[in-house]
Amino acid sequence: MNDLQQPEPIKAFCIDFNWGEGGPNEFARPGLWADASPSEHVAWYAALGCNVIQTFAVSCNGYAWYRGGSVPEQPGLRHDFLSEMVRLGHDRGMQVMGYFCVGANTLWGRTNPDLSYGIPNAPHIPLTTEYLDDLCTSVADALRRTGMDGFMIDWVWNPGDMDGTPLRWLPCEQRMYHELFDEEFPGKDRISPECELAFRRRAIERCWERIRAAAKGANPDAVIWLSCANVAAPAVVESRLFREVDWLMNEATDPKSLEQVDAMKGPHTRLLQCVVGWGDAHNARRILSDDAVRNVGIYGFAKPLPDSLPLPVAEYRARPVAFFQGNDRNIAVLARTFSGVSLDS
Repeated sequence: MNDLQQPEPIKAFCIDFNWGEGGPNEFARPGLWADASPSEHVAWYAALGCNVIQTFAVSCNGYAWYRGGSVPEQPGLRHDFLSEMVRLGHDRGMQVMGYFCVGANTLWGRTNPDLSYGIPNAPHIPLTTEYLDDLCTSVADALRRTGMDGFMIDWVWNPGDMDGTPLRWLPCEQRMYHELFDEEFPGKDRISPECELAFRRRAIERCWERIRAAAKGANPDAVIWLSCANVAAPAVVESRLFREVDWLMNEATDPKSLEQVDAMKGPHTRLLQCVVGWGDAHNARRILSDDAVRNVGIYGFAKPLPDSLPLPVAEYRARPVAFFQGNDRNIAVLARTFSGVSLDS
């Protein structure tokens, strides 16, 4: 289903398998929640009132949530999770999206130490040709195997784009420089801040071109959904990525950032605002009352409880919103908003 054929506002949520105990870097250990039931998950999203499910093709630990593809599956995966989520979600009239973390992948960092800054829970992967080959193979593979309607791309950053840390100029990045500028790397001491920024922007543009070609080649109607935590970051502001992506989401907690995005997006791009995910840093009631989000899609995410789900949706509705704390309070707001029920009901 193409997003332009969907007249109703986007009401999306993600039960977020990225974060959890046991991993080496605060990402979930491989196999955590591998026993999750697709039928129980789809039922939860439907009860919340979603029309878009965002789940996972490959999570940040580097393992896949579907079987038989180019990426090794989550150890102990009980179900062909993403494929089943797609089938069951479509049965209920919902779009189902996968997920790829572009800038961080623990498995890639461990198996390609010369092509990574290590394995921190931050963007750590130079966007080399070798990495893009691997990423784009998995993008096309997941689209063809699972039938997902599209996918979110997250952390579309070079190392240091988010926190201002200078590039290390690893040998692989020096090769990237030659590819992107068609000239030999001049040496670390001859790279100006302006040149480094140009490198960062070209690397992201090339990454986007490759992802878009892979996705649309596998399924021309696939929705590519960008989550961006800083729409004013120099590496992406006024970029082709913003102009050409299908859905563009402001993950920051201030919806005023959407005003900046609206001026940079393409004519077909649909905007979304994240309102749930960062606990008390998000105030879903306040955000949803802001005029800036009146005509945009709404999204939230939550770390699972040990049974792989958040609290039952009926519990969020049975108690007043004020009863809950942090992220649960924001989910209680969505449980009403997505169903068109008063927040005070």
